Amino acid sequence: MGMGRKMTETIDYRKILDSNFARVQGVFDDCMAYAQRKLTAEGVLAYVEGARAIGKMGRGEEPVLMFLEAMPYLAQSAGEYIIPRIVEFTQKLGKTPNAKAIAPFLQSLGAAARALESRELVDEYLDLVWSTLLRTTPKVHGIDSMYASECLPEFLRSVPRVLAQLSLGGMKNWADYGIKAYPDDPDRQRDYFLLQSADSRAVLQRERHGTLFVDQERKLDLYLRGLWESESALIPYSLDYDELRKPTPYLDDNGIHLPDVYDDTPKGVSGINRYRALLAHIMAHRRWTSPLMADNFSPFQRISIEAFEDSRVEWLVMQEFPGLRRLWQALHPTPVEDACPEGWSSIRHRLAMLSRALLDPNHGYTSPAIHKYAAQFHDLMRRGNTLTSDMVDLGVGFIVETRQLADAAADIFFDDTEVTYRDDNRLMWRFFEDGDEEVYESRPQQKQQAEEQDDESLPPRLYPEWDYSTQIYRPDWVSIYEHLHPKGDAAVIEKLLDKHSALAKRLKRIIDMLKPHQKVRIRYQEEGSELDLDVALRSLIDFRSGAQPDPRINMSHKHDGRSVAVSLLVDLSASLNDVPEGCTQSKLELSQEAVSLLGWAVDQMNDAFAIGGFHSDTRHEVRFLHFKGYKERWGHDVMARLAAMQADYSTRMGAAMRHAGDYLSHQQADKRLLLVLTDGEPADIDVTDNRLLIEDAHMAVRELGQKGVYSYCINLDPKADEYVADIFGNHYTVIDNIARLPERLPQLFMALTK
Repeated sequence: MGMGRKMTETIDYRKILDSNFARVQGVFDDCMAYAQRKLTAEGVLAYVEGARAIGKMGRGEEPVLMFLEAMPYLAQSAGEYIIPRIVEFTQKLGKTPNAKAIAPFLQSLGAAARALESRELVDEYLDLVWSTLLRTTPKVHGIDSMYASECLPEFLRSVPRVLAQLSLGGMKNWADYGIKAYPDDPDRQRDYFLLQSADSRAVLQRERHGTLFVDQERKLDLYLRGLWESESALIPYSLDYDELRKPTPYLDDNGIHLPDVYDDTPKGVSGINRYRALLAHIMAHRRWTSPLMADNFSPFQRISIEAFEDSRVEWLVMQEFPGLRRLWQALHPTPVEDACPEGWSSIRHRLAMLSRALLDPNHGYTSPAIHKYAAQFHDLMRRGNTLTSDMVDLGVGFIVETRQLADAAADIFFDDTEVTYRDDNRLMWRFFEDGDEEVYESRPQQKQQAEEQDDESLPPRLYPEWDYSTQIYRPDWVSIYEHLHPKGDAAVIEKLLDKHSALAKRLKRIIDMLKPHQKVRIRYQEEGSELDLDVALRSLIDFRSGAQPDPRINMSHKHDGRSVAVSLLVDLSASLNDVPEGCTQSKLELSQEAVSLLGWAVDQMNDAFAIGGFHSDTRHEVRFLHFKGYKERWGHDVMARLAAMQADYSTRMGAAMRHAGDYLSHQQADKRLLLVLTDGEPADIDVTDNRLLIEDAHMAVRELGQKGVYSYCINLDPKADEYVADIFGNHYTVIDNIARLPERLPQLFMALTK
């Protein structure tokens, strides 16, 4: 099947992989093409060595295929460090009696790559998986090493669905409830983790609070680019895993670190606006803050200087975006004056009141020191051209003037002192010696590739598959590898068109009738091709009567054109090589002629038209082959690809329809038609239930219908009436006389699009 593969690029890596699994060998080049574009050389080596290590565990080809498919995505989002970490965790899992959980664990990595976009979150996810294993493993006399967890595979199968709705902390709470509620009832625990019990769904709903970062990431990225001209990476962390010290947002060389979920506040500030407030504050620091030497100041002086610098950059940005004042005031705490108990350290309390006074002119505090330093701050800001260093005198002066004996007390008053939209200000400080500052783990930098690889293959696309028996989707279940089909001799297609020249002439007459000829007037134009007399006379009357005339006295014309986009999806399974009874040509040759005639005919009509083909070899390898793109004109290259059309393997129709429909749904057209040309029912060698892929294809038709894509099947199987209606309803045609396919296919197209 070596379509466009570059063996020379991966031959050394194949030796490292050392795998004899045919299906692994079949997809390895495509996985490597994507990995080499997205990972460093060290990362690619770790990727291949990891696949080898998992292959040597003796668990078959499934774990290796899952690792190869998911790991580049996860490494790209969480850092290449995660590759050996996942391999180590998988091997650790394999050394326990829970080997059956390896495949669901690796299958869950696709969802993890989308939802857990930082090294810290992935580490916490692995800790949660291991904790769930230990807590659900049966124990007899305190020994648990010889027993498998009763419900770990079920938990892992539900991870994609749960992470799509909850933060990692929410998933932790959801899992914790299931473990505690049914410690001695593995059957009910399995139902809980499969989301089949009422309490499981209730807990899931309870934990669905706040605004998930993963749902708003695109908006926040556009917010950064549009208002701040910044392309900083956004790196989420979980608020639920550090019980002693809640993490604080911060900015470093890797990007902006921020919570993975924000709740709406009691004052009505939404989660998305809390994210915007945080990003505005951090970007203000990036624009106007200059580092200071931390060793020159005491800890108390540093936090005081930080309070003034926070207020300074906010004052500056509010001059550009005044609406931020209202948002920040709604999020900033309002400490009650004199609320700190006697004998407690009130330094945080005093600084929180000062910060509120600097932000809110109507703060209402009576402290002379707060009034004094607020006035000095605003006088300084009004003079303009302030620097971070200007805040030093204010910060040190405030600490000295308001110092109390209790400031060093062990009891610190924290009530209403946390400003949640501000970062930890690590950007402000530099240290004289290495080691004085705290060390923060960051996801590793990835080297930018000097040049993108020129490769015809695209990264594997993962699609869900509908399981009718459980009535749920299997997330990230099918891997689609797409290529531009290799070329053959275009003269073969030209001969086929010459062979059907009489049919082409008849089609040409039909095409001429379907082409738009009618002109439509567009009236009320200030500029146009001719004068609109009715409007011109009315305007002249208005002008002479002293009224304001309408200047739109012209009109233009346009053709009442078609707005149609069509995708032809050809089943290229091995059965297409069969020669039907009474024919001298195979189904493949007849399909080749029909598709060529249709391609020529549609080109005459100038409709947006794409041709693709597919076949499958298990869920891990569905090949999608492009013959013609929507914007590509019918010509030598398209005919050359059609001339090389080949048929092999099986028919996993649902995934191919979702993929073709995804492209089609993005076409600007009033009517979008997906034509499926097939000769049999959906089937694949890793599926024993004949109904499974039929029901999945039917669900794909429903999904596409919701996207505005109309699906229609042209079936060459005489027995198609037994199953095709279950997939397409009444939107199908069975062609009994296959020899007439070259004539019938273009006619059906024109009937469906007229």
